[in-house]
Amino acid sequence: MHSDPPAAGAAQLLDRYLLSLDDDDKLDDTWARALFTDDADVAFPMSRHRGLAGLAQWHRDALAAFAGTQHLGGPAVLDPLGPDRARLRANLVSTHVHHPGTRGGPLFTTGTFVTGEARRTADGWRLAALSFRVVWTTGTPPVAPPATPGEAP
Repeated sequence: MHSDPPAAGAAQLLDRYLLSLDDDDKLDDTWARALFTDDADVAFPMSRHRGLAGLAQWHRDALAAFAGTQHLGGPAVLDPLGPDRARLRANLVSTHVHHPGTRGGPLFTTGTFVTGEARRTADGWRLAALSFRVVWTTGTPPVAPPATPGEAP
Protein backbone atom coordinates (compact mmCIF):
# COMPACT_ATOMS: atom_id res chain seq x y z
CA MET A 1 0.00 0.00 0.00
CA HIS A 2 1.16 3.54 -0.78
CA SER A 3 1.17 6.20 1.90
CA ASP A 4 0.87 9.33 -0.27
CA PRO A 5 -2.67 10.58 -0.93
CA PRO A 6 -4.00 10.53 -4.52
CA ALA A 7 -3.83 14.33 -4.68
CA ALA A 8 -0.04 14.26 -4.37
CA GLY A 9 0.56 12.84 -7.86
CA ALA A 10 -2.81 12.91 -9.58
CA ALA A 11 -3.65 16.59 -9.03
CA GLN A 12 -0.96 17.83 -11.42
CA LEU A 13 -1.86 15.50 -14.28
CA LEU A 14 -4.64 17.61 -15.76
CA ASP A 15 -2.58 20.80 -15.47
CA ARG A 16 0.40 19.14 -17.19
CA TYR A 17 -1.88 17.80 -19.92
CA LEU A 18 -3.60 21.14 -20.63
CA LEU A 19 -0.35 23.12 -20.67
CA SER A 20 1.23 20.61 -23.02
CA LEU A 21 -1.57 21.02 -25.57
CA ASP A 22 -0.41 24.58 -26.18
CA ASP A 23 3.25 23.53 -26.52
CA ASP A 24 2.80 21.59 -29.76
CA ASP A 25 6.40 20.48 -30.20
CA LYS A 26 6.03 18.19 -27.18
CA LEU A 27 3.15 15.98 -28.36
CA ASP A 28 4.96 12.73 -29.08
CA ASP A 29 4.86 9.16 -27.78
CA THR A 30 7.09 10.08 -24.82
CA TRP A 31 4.57 12.79 -23.91
CA ALA A 32 1.70 10.31 -24.09
CA ARG A 33 3.49 7.70 -21.93
CA ALA A 34 4.29 10.34 -19.29
CA LEU A 35 0.62 11.33 -18.93
CA PHE A 36 -1.60 8.36 -19.84
CA THR A 37 -2.11 4.68 -19.01
CA ASP A 38 -1.76 2.08 -21.77
CA ASP A 39 -5.56 1.71 -21.90
CA ALA A 40 -6.40 5.43 -21.70
CA ASP A 41 -9.79 6.57 -23.02
CA VAL A 42 -9.93 10.22 -24.15
CA ALA A 43 -13.23 11.61 -25.45
CA PHE A 44 -13.48 15.03 -27.09
CA PRO A 45 -16.93 16.25 -28.18
CA MET A 46 -16.11 15.44 -31.82
CA SER A 47 -14.02 12.26 -31.50
CA ARG A 48 -12.63 9.64 -29.16
CA HIS A 49 -9.39 7.67 -28.84
CA ARG A 50 -8.74 4.53 -26.81
CA GLY A 51 -5.29 3.24 -25.96
CA LEU A 52 -1.83 4.73 -25.85
CA ALA A 53 -0.93 3.73 -29.42
CA GLY A 54 -1.59 6.67 -31.72
CA LEU A 55 -2.75 8.97 -28.91
CA ALA A 56 -0.10 11.64 -29.53
CA GLN A 57 -0.86 11.73 -33.28
CA TRP A 58 -4.60 11.92 -32.55
CA HIS A 59 -3.96 15.02 -30.40
CA ARG A 60 -1.71 16.59 -33.06
CA ASP A 61 -4.38 16.00 -35.70
CA ALA A 62 -7.09 17.60 -33.52
CA LEU A 63 -4.94 20.65 -32.80
CA ALA A 64 -3.94 21.06 -36.47
CA ALA A 65 -7.42 22.50 -37.13
CA PHE A 66 -6.17 25.69 -35.43
CA ALA A 67 -3.28 28.12 -35.80
CA GLY A 68 -2.95 28.17 -32.02
CA THR A 69 -4.71 27.31 -28.77
CA GLN A 70 -4.74 28.27 -25.12
CA HIS A 71 -6.27 25.95 -22.51
CA LEU A 72 -6.98 27.54 -19.11
CA GLY A 73 -8.08 24.96 -16.56
CA GLY A 74 -9.47 25.56 -13.11
CA PRO A 75 -8.12 23.55 -10.19
CA ALA A 76 -8.95 19.87 -10.47
CA VAL A 77 -11.12 18.45 -7.71
CA LEU A 78 -10.00 14.93 -6.85
CA ASP A 79 -12.15 12.27 -5.23
CA PRO A 80 -10.21 9.19 -4.07
CA LEU A 81 -11.56 5.90 -5.41
CA GLY A 82 -9.13 3.85 -3.34
CA PRO A 83 -5.39 4.05 -2.76
CA ASP A 84 -4.50 3.80 -6.47
CA ARG A 85 -7.37 5.56 -8.25
CA ALA A 86 -8.95 9.00 -8.17
CA ARG A 87 -11.75 10.71 -10.05
CA LEU A 88 -11.05 14.25 -11.23
CA ARG A 89 -13.31 17.11 -12.27
CA ALA A 90 -12.43 20.59 -13.50
CA ASN A 91 -13.64 23.53 -15.55
CA LEU A 92 -11.79 24.53 -18.70
CA VAL A 93 -11.88 27.55 -21.02
CA SER A 94 -10.21 26.85 -24.36
CA THR A 95 -9.46 29.54 -26.91
CA HIS A 96 -8.77 28.34 -30.43
CA VAL A 97 -7.20 30.66 -33.01
CA HIS A 98 -8.40 29.97 -36.55
CA HIS A 99 -5.98 29.72 -39.45
CA PRO A 100 -5.87 32.87 -41.62
CA GLY A 101 -8.70 32.95 -44.15
CA THR A 102 -11.10 30.87 -42.06
CA ARG A 103 -14.72 32.04 -42.24
CA GLY A 104 -16.10 33.88 -39.23
CA GLY A 105 -14.10 35.60 -36.54
CA PRO A 106 -10.54 34.78 -35.62
CA LEU A 107 -11.42 32.90 -32.40
CA PHE A 108 -13.51 29.94 -31.30
CA THR A 109 -13.81 29.69 -27.52
CA THR A 110 -15.38 26.96 -25.42
CA GLY A 111 -16.31 26.55 -21.79
CA THR A 112 -15.96 22.88 -20.95
CA PHE A 113 -16.53 20.55 -18.00
CA VAL A 114 -13.77 17.94 -17.74
CA THR A 115 -14.11 14.61 -15.96
CA GLY A 116 -11.62 11.81 -15.73
CA GLU A 117 -9.87 9.17 -13.75
CA ALA A 118 -6.25 8.91 -12.66
CA ARG A 119 -4.59 5.65 -11.78
CA ARG A 120 -1.34 4.92 -9.96
CA THR A 121 0.95 2.78 -12.12
CA ALA A 122 4.46 1.42 -11.61
CA ASP A 123 5.67 4.67 -13.27
CA GLY A 124 3.54 6.98 -11.10
CA TRP A 125 0.12 8.56 -11.57
CA ARG A 126 -1.31 8.54 -15.09
CA LEU A 127 -4.60 9.58 -16.70
CA ALA A 128 -6.77 6.55 -17.45
CA ALA A 129 -9.77 8.51 -18.75
CA LEU A 130 -10.65 12.06 -19.81
CA SER A 131 -13.95 13.33 -21.11
CA PHE A 132 -14.80 16.86 -22.24
CA ARG A 133 -18.40 18.18 -22.22
CA VAL A 134 -18.89 21.56 -23.87
CA VAL A 135 -21.09 23.86 -21.78
CA TRP A 136 -20.92 26.99 -23.96
CA THR A 137 -19.22 28.34 -27.08
CA THR A 138 -18.54 31.65 -28.76
CA GLY A 139 -17.24 32.22 -32.26
CA THR A 140 -17.27 29.93 -35.24
CA PRO A 141 -16.26 26.28 -34.78
CA PRO A 142 -13.76 24.83 -37.25
CA VAL A 143 -15.07 23.57 -40.55
CA ALA A 144 -14.25 19.94 -41.33
CA PRO A 145 -12.07 19.65 -44.43
CA PRO A 146 -13.77 18.15 -47.47
CA ALA A 147 -13.54 14.36 -47.66
CA THR A 148 -10.97 12.92 -49.98
CA PRO A 149 -12.60 11.00 -52.89
CA GLY A 150 -13.06 7.38 -51.87
CA GLU A 151 -12.78 8.23 -48.16
CA ALA A 152 -15.66 7.47 -45.82
CA PRO A 153 -17.31 10.59 -44.34
